[in-house]
Amino acid sequence: MTERHGAEHCETTALGVLLRHEGLDLSEPMLFGLGAGLSFVYWDGKGLDFPFLGGRVKPFELTRNLAARLGLELVVKETGSARRAWENVAAELGAGRPVGLQLDSYHLEYFTSKVHFGGHVVAMTGHDGRDAQLVDTAQQGGAVTTSLASLAAARAERGPMTARNRSFTLALRGEPPLLQGLLVPALTACAEAFLHPPIANLGHRGIDKAAALVPGWLDRADLPEVRLPQAARMMELAGTGGALFRNLYRDFLAECADLLDDPRLRSAHAKYAEAARGWTEVARLVAAAGSSGAAAPLAEAGALLRVLAGLERSAMGELSRLAG
Repeated sequence: MTERHGAEHCETTALGVLLRHEGLDLSEPMLFGLGAGLSFVYWDGKGLDFPFLGGRVKPFELTRNLAARLGLELVVKETGSARRAWENVAAELGAGRPVGLQLDSYHLEYFTSKVHFGGHVVAMTGHDGRDAQLVDTAQQGGAVTTSLASLAAARAERGPMTARNRSFTLALRGEPPLLQGLLVPALTACAEAFLHPPIANLGHRGIDKAAALVPGWLDRADLPEVRLPQAARMMELAGTGGALFRNLYRDFLAECADLLDDPRLRSAHAKYAEAARGWTEVARLVAAAGSSGAAAPLAEAGALLRVLAGLERSAMGELSRLAG
């Protein structure tokens, strides 16, 4: 199997590899949107060095959503046994099928940033008995290799967002469904979850919470000159496609607007284009506060987040009414 594609986000990169093997070649924004991947979470706690801002649904939820929406057969295998974990992957590769893996990127030898992240996803396309051939994001090099020993350590790691040596495959049974019929259900599902989150840390309520708490981040951080620029980089560069996944969703809405003639959809696209610019500005302000030690950029970021909460709430409100 020769596959060199690397996209912006890890899970959609891996999904693209698996789906192209099945003859489905969808853009990364379309994969992200059909999987209802957009969300928001503000998370803080005693075990965290610094608050976490997330812009998507939890790891693997996007994959499950996408498989259900496209009518794909999703086979997921998890095990506590390293031997069985390898057998699960080797059997699929031997049959000529790429395999998705959820693992901790800390152990992957081609990663220059040594930070534990147990929700990372790659596609494995083969091995030579010593090294695994993987497809990761373009930022990480696209087609890359890591030793089988490091791969085993990455898959076996325990901690936040990890899975038990999770591997998965996707198969298309019959003809693929018509894309136009899948868009509105994906759009409304994502909108409803965003508009009606179960707790105040999520969705539009989470952005409002961030607006209230971000201005105090200088006092929250033990090393603000490190933590704040790091948080800004996570928003823009950590596989989010920029603007905390808002660029990806903006582009998904643009594709939808080309396929469906609906003024609410065009309006929501314009609002997410504005929101994406706003999130990039928030990241810039957070980084500026860290490098300068000044509180004013964080106050400005908080005010902008309040605007973004309202803007995204309005856009998702329009999208939620598409089914009507």
